[in-house]
Amino acid sequence: MTDYDGFRLDRDGGRGVATITLDVPGKLNRVSMAARDQLSALFAELDADDSVRFVVLTGAGGAFTAGGDIAGFLTRSPWEISQLAKNVAAPERCTKPVLARLEGYVFGVGLELSLACDFRLAAEDVQLGFPEVTIGMIPGSGGTQRLARLIGLGRAKDMIMRGRRIPAAEALSLGLVTEVVPAGELDAAVDGLVEELSRLSPLALRMAKRVLNAVYDAPLHVGLELEGLAYGLLQQTHDFHEGVAAFGEKRKPEFEGR
Repeated sequence: MTDYDGFRLDRDGGRGVATITLDVPGKLNRVSMAARDQLSALFAELDADDSVRFVVLTGAGGAFTAGGDIAGFLTRSPWEISQLAKNVAAPERCTKPVLARLEGYVFGVGLELSLACDFRLAAEDVQLGFPEVTIGMIPGSGGTQRLARLIGLGRAKDMIMRGRRIPAAEALSLGLVTEVVPAGELDAAVDGLVEELSRLSPLALRMAKRVLNAVYDAPLHVGLELEGLAYGLLQQTHDFHEGVAAFGEKRKPEFEGR
């Protein structure tokens, strides 16, 4: 599929990077109901594409997105609305590293999408928030749950129940974003992180993401069990043996993802 509703896909085959750009001029990149479904399907496609190692999610025109298509909610049934978290969770389901490139407004479903990503790199002008309460609603695509797990229950209540906008410095202190840089350096920061991750084993990155996502809210003994099983599986791989050999030989490892 190439005809997307309000976003586009660009590929950098040399680096193995797929970039999804939210792009709705004049509407601050609002995310339509159709776009939610399309984004979910696209993330699944990119996950199955061996030529893609990383996915970058960004917005055009100096903003990530100011949120969803509010009028679109009224066209869907209560049952459909109750299932929206499933498609917004697509970046989290993707087994490859997903980087959110954030600037300007990151509101509503935009913040929910970014919370489902692995890394959130933000410009100094960024503002993040869940304004849903101001129209008699709450975040309904994973926002209440991911936010509370990321920054704690009390701080999540402060953001969501007051509809507060969070500036870059506070977002960094809360752990909402991974890194904050001047707006002119945002592309370089994203490229730098991609370059850093590209030197690592794809298998190890996938396994780390899977273990962290699967058990971050599970009891400790469950997390330790899964971690141990993953550790044992990776011990049998080419990449691990190559990493050990390269360390002993004081050279850069050549990982092959197997």
